[in-house]
Amino acid sequence: MFMSVDPIPELTLTPDDPFAMSTPAAQAAPVSPVSAPELAESSLDESRLTDAERQAVDNFSRQIDISDQNMILNYGAAAQRKVSNFSDSALASVRTKDLGAVGDTLSNLVVQLRGFSVEEQPKKGLFARGRKKLESWRASYAKAEANVDQVVEVLEGHQRTLMKDVATLDQLYDANLQYYRELTMYILAGKKRLTEIRSTQLAELKQKAEQTSLPEDAQAYNDLATLCDRFEKKIHDLDLTRMICIQMAPQVRLIQNNDALMIEKIQSSLVNTIPLWKSQMVLAVGLENSRAATEAQRQVNDVTNELLKRNADMLRLGTVETAKEAERSIVDIETLRHTNEQLVATLDEVVQIQTQGRESRAAAEVELRKIEGELKSKLMSLKG
Repeated sequence: MFMSVDPIPELTLTPDDPFAMSTPAAQAAPVSPVSAPELAESSLDESRLTDAERQAVDNFSRQIDISDQNMILNYGAAAQRKVSNFSDSALASVRTKDLGAVGDTLSNLVVQLRGFSVEEQPKKGLFARGRKKLESWRASYAKAEANVDQVVEVLEGHQRTLMKDVATLDQLYDANLQYYRELTMYILAGKKRLTEIRSTQLAELKQKAEQTSLPEDAQAYNDLATLCDRFEKKIHDLDLTRMICIQMAPQVRLIQNNDALMIEKIQSSLVNTIPLWKSQMVLAVGLENSRAATEAQRQVNDVTNELLKRNADMLRLGTVETAKEAERSIVDIETLRHTNEQLVATLDEVVQIQTQGRESRAAAEVELRKIEGELKSKLMSLKG
């Protein structure tokens, strides 16, 4: 049954007033589900009308004068103009929106985030190396942060625009549903009146023409039969327009859903990706500070040990030093153990990654089959 919360569409036989579709200022609104149950489950059946709508159809049907050729020409024209204007508004909404620009901005964000790497800074000098490296990092981070802030400002603008579009599409969807209901009532009223005329007036004229065999009676019958055929074609034309409304509903929801997905992607970048990147860079700079201090201390220890060795060389004979160096191991056992542990850990991680990859591909294949089945089911239901 049609939604009873909306006002009953006003049917008219004299659509002379120009129609202009107005769309109120859009405001951010939550996204509606991508579905159209009001349209998908309805049909040209009075049982799906509310009592008030059914009464309106009955009253309007009695007002239809099929002998008025202008009435036939303009029957339902007001509703058709509304659908036409609605289609133009929906098309304008799609044309003025460029989701590719949002994608380019997100790609630019990725480039900026990857552009700052603590592993790509040059390594120069001994004691001065850590200080120069840290200064280079800070300069690179400041530049990257400025670029990221600019991208964030652009993304926030895209997000506000998309949220307004979502609200506008909600209004377009509601308007389309109203036009659909109006067209349905025009069609039902027209069919009801056409059936009534054919079973009464047309049948009486036919019987009269057969009885009298007068040409004027035959012409009267043919004239009314022709008007009935024209009116039937007009009702069929309204039915085609009604189908446009049915098709427009899921299209509006799909566009709305695309906007919503892009809003969520932008939101995720703003509240997750960028703060995480900034925190990681801060941690990297802090770790470099610690590493630089440790490196300086290690170099001091190395110099001290070197001086001690030189003093020892002056007290020992060359042969003793040569023997000591000959007995010294080239590679420490701890180094070999560490290397072996890293190799084993690497192999374990590779096996784990490969296993996860297989599981992900298997899950994706199941999901693809599910999506394919849902699409086929929906296409079959549309044919019905």
